[in-house]
Amino acid sequence: MRAAEPPQSDRPSQSDRPPLVERPSLVELPGPGVRPGSVRHRPRWLTVAALLSVAAVLVTAGWAGRHDRPVGDRTVGEVTRVGVLPGEAIPGYLRAAATELAALPAGGSPAGTYALVSFADYLAPGPLADALAGVAVVEVVARVPLPGRQTEIVRLAAQRLPQDVVAGMAGVAGRKDREAADQRARAATADDAALRRAYETGAWVAAGEAAAYRAACGCAYAAVVRGVPDALRALAARPAVRAVDPTPELRRLDRTVVTPPLPEQRDVARPPADAGPTPPVGESSEAAPKAIGSSPRVAPAVPGAVLSAVATSPDAPADSRTAVQK
Repeated sequence: MRAAEPPQSDRPSQSDRPPLVERPSLVELPGPGVRPGSVRHRPRWLTVAALLSVAAVLVTAGWAGRHDRPVGDRTVGEVTRVGVLPGEAIPGYLRAAATELAALPAGGSPAGTYALVSFADYLAPGPLADALAGVAVVEVVARVPLPGRQTEIVRLAAQRLPQDVVAGMAGVAGRKDREAADQRARAATADDAALRRAYETGAWVAAGEAAAYRAACGCAYAAVVRGVPDALRALAARPAVRAVDPTPELRRLDRTVVTPPLPEQRDVARPPADAGPTPPVGESSEAAPKAIGSSPRVAPAVPGAVLSAVATSPDAPADSRTAVQK
């Protein structure tokens, strides 16, 4: 049912209606001094293009900033271990080293391949030049083989043989002298008898090491060398060499741990026995124990003479190089 409509006469006439008021536009108003109709709307695509240009500049600047930064050393934290592991069977290690050496490609790197050379016996500095001829020697591994004592293993940088090894041993001897003096001083002030005994034993062992190194002892039992595969294989065939363990992956010597087998160990790799005699109380300054297989003292370099030497790797530390008198 439709609602009743008012009579025609009751409807408001067109003239009675209130006039329509035009509302101003809120889009854009002309500023002062601008003629009406002169303001133009900016196309939307121009705004989008401007924003994209700014974003592209920011992205490019950030990318360039990242790539201008120096690249860090990717080898930080990496340690390369070369040699026989504690508890490992030494015969198995020797066979594995021989297999890897035989498998080296004939060409190899032009700079040569690093290898750990283990000696069949402890060698004095003099014979090292002949034992390692034909390869670049980087460093020599040594320890004083005191009977029944666990002595320190040292790595001596070697650019020329034998004089660099002799100089390195002399430096270790001086350090061992200071160590022995310190141990004696501690023993003199120790109240506990067991502690005093330990200090006296330490002084006795350090004095023995100092005396051996000062005499250029037969203490070298391994070396780190670098050479082409054929030279490394020829080195392995020499009587003084027990094994040549090639390590093509070795890049940084300062981040390398070498554990060559000791000459006296034939079955399993283990730390040297430390069950030697204890010096009598109050006699820690007695004559130092003698090393097994000590060699005669090597004569110092004579002015105007140059000792026979083996050229060594150029990447040996510069501060460890010994000047040759001429």
